[in-house]
Amino acid sequence: MSDTPVPILMYHSIAAAPNDATRALSVAPEAFAEQLALLGDLNFTPINTAGLAASWRSGKPLPERPVLITFDDGYEGVHRHALPALAQHGFASTLFVSTGWIRGAHDTGGGLDTMLDWNQVRELAGADVEIGGHSHTHPQLDQLDDDTLRTELVRCKEIVADELGTVPVSFAYPYGYSSRRVRQAVRETGFAQALAVGNDLARRRQGPYALRRVTVRRSTGVEEFERLVEGRAIARDFARDRALTQGYAMVRRARQVRRKAIRSRV
Repeated sequence: MSDTPVPILMYHSIAAAPNDATRALSVAPEAFAEQLALLGDLNFTPINTAGLAASWRSGKPLPERPVLITFDDGYEGVHRHALPALAQHGFASTLFVSTGWIRGAHDTGGGLDTMLDWNQVRELAGADVEIGGHSHTHPQLDQLDDDTLRTELVRCKEIVADELGTVPVSFAYPYGYSSRRVRQAVRETGFAQALAVGNDLARRRQGPYALRRVTVRRSTGVEEFERLVEGRAIARDFARDRALTQGYAMVRRARQVRRKAIRSRV
């Protein structure tokens, strides 16, 4: 079975005037439209997360030059700016919502900028946008105890199902962080596939609960964007990110060891 790598693009905010909290990971609407036009010119075929995973699970062939367009968190600009551009090109995509950040009855007030409301999420779902889960309050899942982890996952899944009438099947880890325990919990909650970050192309051998994505941010120019989707020079473009990630992973592991030691003494 083919293990052809597939670019999964990770977007966050699409905004003309983002706030300081989201600026680095926001993309200007004009840049986003230019990136979609380039995907069309390069003959890429956007599919959603469920479609990719189902194809790899069943062995059915993918379309020529598949690409995934994904959005994390649930910022209002996905509806205002991204949806018209996606509709213009007829492109599928996936939105991963942190249900406690979406405006409405379940809002915990944690959203970093203007967030979608549930009517907008429903409009996106009706316009070829798969809605997936991204936890309830966007914590670092691998830092939670088992009960809190399960609550974050189950609450997210149940709210999406209640609001949309459709059970979400795809998940994205907040901050990209997971562990064997977290991946198992995501699977037990009923999600069929999950996306990390990793800043690399996705491959079937990564497994359905650790598929990698590449980050698109405000500083991503059109030439770098073309390199990302073509899988060229990704290691070089994200070398600094990987060094920071590895360093922070060591800090996080030390914290986990310290917490376990404290619990064992109690």
